[in-house]
Amino acid sequence: MLWFYDYFFPVVWIVFFLYWQIKSADTKTTQRIEPAASRILRVFIFLVAIVILATRIPLPWLYRHLWPVRLWSFWLGAVITIAGLLFAVWARVHLGRNWSRSVTIKQGHELISTGPYAVVRHPIYTGILTGFLGMAISISQVRGFIAFVLVFLAFWIKLRIEEQWMRSQFGETYAAYAHKTAALVPYLL
Repeated sequence: MLWFYDYFFPVVWIVFFLYWQIKSADTKTTQRIEPAASRILRVFIFLVAIVILATRIPLPWLYRHLWPVRLWSFWLGAVITIAGLLFAVWARVHLGRNWSRSVTIKQGHELISTGPYAVVRHPIYTGILTGFLGMAISISQVRGFIAFVLVFLAFWIKLRIEEQWMRSQFGETYAAYAHKTAALVPYLL
């Protein structure tokens, strides 16, 4: 039964990634896309986070436990991860054909501010970050929280570009939306 705990998170993330890949095929035509350098930087940051989580790095402090490993921390982390990824899936479905992997302006781009977008402006980022937070809680090691911070940094960089483009594209409508809706965490951030 110990194999379950070893494979739970990899399986959850692989299923999520496969869903994401399948859904990425049906999107609107791109009119404007962010520079390759910012996309490459974001991929690099994500890869570093994944390497920290998935490989054994010879830095003992990365594996220092922040609290005793217990069954409750695994299941709490698992529930938080699944809830976060389901929130991201809901946002992806709600966004529909406006979605893209990179910061883009699509032909016929629409400002979506309902569903999960009424809760936060970037619910996909919120959901994926919540997934990483759940995993960090579950493994209860320094490396989990470093990976979370790295993913947060990658999304923060992307979010800043996206915010500029949305303000440019939708003007006062986006400014009003941004004023009443938090970026990532309701009522906080």
